[in-house]
Amino acid sequence: MKFFFPDSQDQVDPSFDFETEERSDLRLRHRDDRYAHEEFASTPFDGILLSMAMVETGRYTLPQRHRLYRVGIRRFFRLEDSRLETMGDCGAFSYIREDYPPYSVTQVVNFYDELGFDYGISVDHVILGFDPRLDEESAPKDWKLRQEITLDLADAFLKEHKKCGSRFMPLGVAQGWSPASYAHSVEQLQKLGFSYIAMGGMVPLKTHEILTCLERVNQSRNVDTKLHLLGVTRCEQVREFARFGVASFDSTSPLRQAFKDLKDNYWTLDRTYSAIRVPQVQANPSLLKKIVAGKVNQAEARRLEQKCLKILLQFDAGKASVDDALGPLLEYEQLYDEGPSHAEIYREALLDAPWKSCDCDICRRIGIHVILFRGAERNRRRGFHNIFVFYQRLHRELGEEHEAEGLVLSPGGLK
Repeated sequence: MKFFFPDSQDQVDPSFDFETEERSDLRLRHRDDRYAHEEFASTPFDGILLSMAMVETGRYTLPQRHRLYRVGIRRFFRLEDSRLETMGDCGAFSYIREDYPPYSVTQVVNFYDELGFDYGISVDHVILGFDPRLDEESAPKDWKLRQEITLDLADAFLKEHKKCGSRFMPLGVAQGWSPASYAHSVEQLQKLGFSYIAMGGMVPLKTHEILTCLERVNQSRNVDTKLHLLGVTRCEQVREFARFGVASFDSTSPLRQAFKDLKDNYWTLDRTYSAIRVPQVQANPSLLKKIVAGKVNQAEARRLEQKCLKILLQFDAGKASVDDALGPLLEYEQLYDEGPSHAEIYREALLDAPWKSCDCDICRRIGIHVILFRGAERNRRRGFHNIFVFYQRLHRELGEEHEAEGLVLSPGGLK
């Protein structure tokens, strides 16, 4: 089963100095910053997914867009010598409130052709709801209309693909609001000629709802039809997914959880840890507000911030104890956080020191910095680490060895 990592221009600066927190004056972001696949000796995913919406209205600057169209997706992401595949979609969640997708079939096919994608997903429209009790007659008109729009656009997409002689593998999108309606979409897409189908709109669904839909779809799925799950991460269910014809999926959850989740920020094969927060005095909104209001002395905050960083580095080098590190952390926490103390979860993370036993290139390279919640350079690298661990979990659940580029899943991790 293939895992495609969606791009949102999450790169890291190799010139960043974690102790001085300074960068090279000669750094050029588009030239020097590194993508997740460049941070590992063996890439922990099988492909990159890029949304048209991300390029046109997301995190791409005008110069980045121009360069992407000029050099193509493989050169832009520096994939010339890589095994990684590329998949494109429209980013339907970005226009979910619109009555009709803003991109035409011709625009999307041209986007995939010009950039040189390996796979291209048809234009779709997400259905804003899920209710397995509703049949074709009782479902809201808007839900049925969005399904019809998606199927009509898939038909036009496949015709345009053939007309243009496109080289990318086309995927049709199945949208539904129930197991039966998803099965109906798959049946129609197969009749149109699709043998690779992306299951859309499933991100909000609970695991048992996804499985129920896939089980029903499997009854209508041709033996040679493959499925892709858009935005769905359920690692513990991948064997069931595979049994129902799922061949690939994509998700940013491992990356986002590194800095979006309140506590489950650092992943290991069997559990998660909270990141240790050492906020930057000049970048933490709540702390800055207190400083401006005169409730916190800025010099004192800065002193404690630096004391925390110094003692944590000493701890990582074996020159300070857990209690030595906890004291300044909790003292600093009282300045910026009025919530419950993180004493116990920090103690647990420091006692276990999971970064010391991790085989990933990130942990080996930056040590304790990987578990510090502090700025994009650390937080993104922790996200990259999580992707590495997720890929290990994926193949452990599948019970298979992953031999691409010499990767083999062993009890100690990817080798």
